[in-house]
Amino acid sequence: MLWQALRRFGQKLVRRRTLEPGMAETRFARCLNTLDLVALGVGSTLGAGVYVLAGEVAKDKAGPSIVICFLVAALSSVLAGLCYAEFGARVPRSGSAYLYSYVTVGELWAFTTGWNLILSYVIGTASVARAWSSAFDNLIGNHISQTLQGSISLHVPHVLAEYPDFFALGLVLLLTGLLALGASESALVTKVFTAVNLLVLGFVIISGFIKGDPHNWKLTEEDYELAIAGFNDSYSLGPLGSGGFVPFGVQGILRGAATCFYAFVGFDCIATTGEEAQNPQRSIPVGIVISLFVCFLAYFGVSSALTLMMPYYQLQPESPLPEAFRHVGWAPARYVVAVGSLCALSTSLLGSMFPMPRVIYAMAEDGLLFRVLAQIHSGTHTPIVATVVSGIIAALMAFLFELTDLVDLMSIGTLLAYSLVSICVLILRYQPDQEMKNEEDEMDLQEEERLPEAEKLSLQGLFCPLNSTPTPLSGQVVYVCSSLLALLLSVLCLVLAQWPIPLLSGEPVWVGVVGLLLMLITGITGIIWRQPQSSAPLHFKVPALPLLPLMSIFVNVYLMMQMTAGTWARFGVWMLIGFAIYFGYGIQHSLEEVKGDQPRLKSRGQTVGLDLSGACTPSL
Repeated sequence: MLWQALRRFGQKLVRRRTLEPGMAETRFARCLNTLDLVALGVGSTLGAGVYVLAGEVAKDKAGPSIVICFLVAALSSVLAGLCYAEFGARVPRSGSAYLYSYVTVGELWAFTTGWNLILSYVIGTASVARAWSSAFDNLIGNHISQTLQGSISLHVPHVLAEYPDFFALGLVLLLTGLLALGASESALVTKVFTAVNLLVLGFVIISGFIKGDPHNWKLTEEDYELAIAGFNDSYSLGPLGSGGFVPFGVQGILRGAATCFYAFVGFDCIATTGEEAQNPQRSIPVGIVISLFVCFLAYFGVSSALTLMMPYYQLQPESPLPEAFRHVGWAPARYVVAVGSLCALSTSLLGSMFPMPRVIYAMAEDGLLFRVLAQIHSGTHTPIVATVVSGIIAALMAFLFELTDLVDLMSIGTLLAYSLVSICVLILRYQPDQEMKNEEDEMDLQEEERLPEAEKLSLQGLFCPLNSTPTPLSGQVVYVCSSLLALLLSVLCLVLAQWPIPLLSGEPVWVGVVGLLLMLITGITGIIWRQPQSSAPLHFKVPALPLLPLMSIFVNVYLMMQMTAGTWARFGVWMLIGFAIYFGYGIQHSLEEVKGDQPRLKSRGQTVGLDLSGACTPSL
């Protein structure tokens, strides 16, 4: 009895949501075209970092070779972007990485992904709101902060902010109201701000190439000594390195690329529009790829212009572009840069707030979060309760809390989502086509029992399968191998991130460990490569499987392993809160649980997510 109870409990944790292929009915309004999705992706990704990040990386890490850093970072981000694009074509529904995980790897991983996405969006919204407030305050002479610090001061370091930020509070609540009005209205505002931002960046790039000096890409020690002699405060100069185009070597490029990778985070918000896009199976993949390409061109152009206008060691990380324009004699251009920066922050803020209620809605509709959060307004067709609740929480965080120590948690949530989406693409491409259909009587154990007797697992079958199309057995082989690869890649990344010095010094033990891991990874990848792939037609498919998803997983997990112990401790606390909700509420109220308890629902020819829409709390 105990074993059967544990077995049933384990089956609940890995039960997967079944979906019909293609588009389904939705309670949202399908009002977003491809241009709307591109604007949303560019606006969310191309935030204020483009005005600051290039100076920070160029000064201390990469010099003029920052353009290569952005190229490497863009290629790394494209790996995840392509995986999102395939899933957007395969599963055109709201929920992004949460839903993708639910369809492929099971309910517990899906909840973990969704719960961390919520954290990422809330912290991202609050931190960008405070950055907007700070940028505006700086533009008007810091009057707001000086007044509030003098009258209302909070004295809890590392927890509460120095002063309550009323401006950030009001800004988040204002945009919450805008989002509640409808997706088309939000998309219109996003398009306007994104257009202004791109115009400003175009001005910066053209000005940089007009006023720039190619000699700044081949500086020498003599130039550095002249700069020291001409500077009153030589301490503000950055290091020279070896000079030239790559002053800090290949290591500097890799360090810079790791920082620049986060500049491309944000495109995943496009994947949450599956039920609001007019043609999601086409526009989501196109929107993701185009937005990443536009962002790369902007980052590449701005970093080129910046390092051409001013020697990299003279850049000021806090305000690189205004200082660069002052250096070339165009000081008034700083006002244009300020306008662009505020527009970039505005679109970034909307980009963080737009997907947040949609992920909450998807989880609530599936029963994993409280069902009241799945209410849709009958007039605006937006998830009204999820929008208001998430907006209020983000506004309070921006109002009261010190967010510096929490920003790394955003990265863990995003990188975990990227990794899971890559694993899901890898698994799902090798599954039989009927896995996506709404055949609710097909459970994993029953599939195992119905395997043909001739189809037995053998060593020859692993590398030379008999069938040219996926079978339940080949699908299970890929499922197990993908899980092993995720574990081995995590161990490899942990070794590379935490013990690089003994590895580079050639200590036999560490070299042997890495060599063994690489051999196992190569062998298991070969097994997956030999399995038959699904030939189901899609608007977009990730090329070069299984290599590209595995490269994406490696990059994401390696960056996660570089997080501090304090960040992982905070991550653990957040997950404990989430698991308390899941095991206390979600596991009993999941639609998959209800479906198992009510067999009569099998006769309904709708998707699982819509079978019980009438049982949900009535929309407002």
